[in-house]
Amino acid sequence: MTNPDRVEWSGSDPRYRRSEATSVVGTGGALWERASHGVLRWGVKTASGFSVDCTGAVSPGDRVIVTARAFGVTVVEPVEVVAVVVEPDRVGFAYRTLPGHPVSGEEAFIVHRHEDEVRLTVRSLTRAAPQQPWRALYPLLRVAQRVARRRYLRSLA
Repeated sequence: MTNPDRVEWSGSDPRYRRSEATSVVGTGGALWERASHGVLRWGVKTASGFSVDCTGAVSPGDRVIVTARAFGVTVVEPVEVVAVVVEPDRVGFAYRTLPGHPVSGEEAFIVHRHEDEVRLTVRSLTRAAPQQPWRALYPLLRVAQRVARRRYLRSLA
């Protein structure tokens, strides 16, 4: 769905809100090595304030618990890695949400480079989770997603 292996992301399911944002992380081979290594070890999430119960590299089929803490509230986000891409100029992965996650959908984190410039792209397809209280809180969760996305885009710099 979020196709981390594709440069162009076309098509989407109209039942989901679609988002794609890209930021320039910086330049250079050393940065590329650090960013591409970090993205495959949940570095975008952990550098953005989340904790992840996995310390190794992502692998398709991994089921992981991501935890967000803010204002004394802890939110548990179960996810499953559905795709991993490792190419000379493109590295990243996508996960889908599992039951219990505050939203339903998929998210991808992709580090890619053009010549010497290193970029991070974040893609997501989300909709309200089927269970309460998350379904009722979806408008508030959309605001939280925008905040998290801004953090993601600065996480590897």
